[in-house]
Amino acid sequence: MIQKLRNLSARYNLRFTLQNFLLLTIGALMLAFNVNFFLAPVNLAPGGVSGTAIIINAFTGWPIGLVMLVLNIPLLALGFRHLGRYRFLVRTVYVVILYSLGVDALAHWLPAEGLTDDLMLNALYGGVLGGLGTGLIYRGRGTSGGTGIVGRVLQLRTGIPLSQVFMFTDGGVVLVAGLVFGWKMALYALVTLFIWGVATDNVLEGPSVVRTALIVTDRPEDVSHTLFARLQLGITAWPARGMFTASKHTVLFCTLNRPDVNILRSVVTDVDPHAFIVIGHGHQAIGGIVGRNTDPND
Repeated sequence: MIQKLRNLSARYNLRFTLQNFLLLTIGALMLAFNVNFFLAPVNLAPGGVSGTAIIINAFTGWPIGLVMLVLNIPLLALGFRHLGRYRFLVRTVYVVILYSLGVDALAHWLPAEGLTDDLMLNALYGGVLGGLGTGLIYRGRGTSGGTGIVGRVLQLRTGIPLSQVFMFTDGGVVLVAGLVFGWKMALYALVTLFIWGVATDNVLEGPSVVRTALIVTDRPEDVSHTLFARLQLGITAWPARGMFTASKHTVLFCTLNRPDVNILRSVVTDVDPHAFIVIGHGHQAIGGIVGRNTDPND
């Protein structure tokens, strides 16, 4: 039985690792297109390392992607410490390199003037496309580097919704952009930043809101072992009895992040097809050790 569970866990790990890297790739390329289509052509700097690189590029002419890569180095060290060490580092370095090199590579092929010179359209679609790309990257259990690392650390430590964290971490960059490009551009950048955060929260199905799971099962040991092996979830169990059948069961309880809900559902139904699962909503999970998953990159 243990060997069967190990084989099952290995299959899940391989499948979900491939799915995650596909999401990371698509998300990074979307962000690279976003910089070249909507942000850089009109000097729109809605925070983050990309916004900082756009500001530096305006003064120096240095390639935006190269500047992004250099600025990300100290932030990657911060993420390595707080967001899952090597597992975080592999995925985020992959995204950062693909994103940064993609920006400079696409700049040679895409029109330098972007798709439109309308500032509002650039602000709106820059926020939407950026949020979609960032959300896919977080769903792939990585980050896009930059102030996203700082934001993810703050979000995991405080429980503040990711859209609000973005407003705090990127506000300074927008302020500098206002001083450099004018306050009109700063206002458009704030529009982009707000939409970016909202779009990320909607696509992400991720850490801004906690999920709770109640699992009624007759195979609690197998389900708990597999969930711990796959998602490193702490689980609380207590005995239960069906009021109509008088049958004895076990209720398992855990908290998890939204990207892991589908994984949990698949794992539980595969181990115990007769299990009953209820997924609930929670705004924060604070304190304690049992039943808490503190880091989705672990």
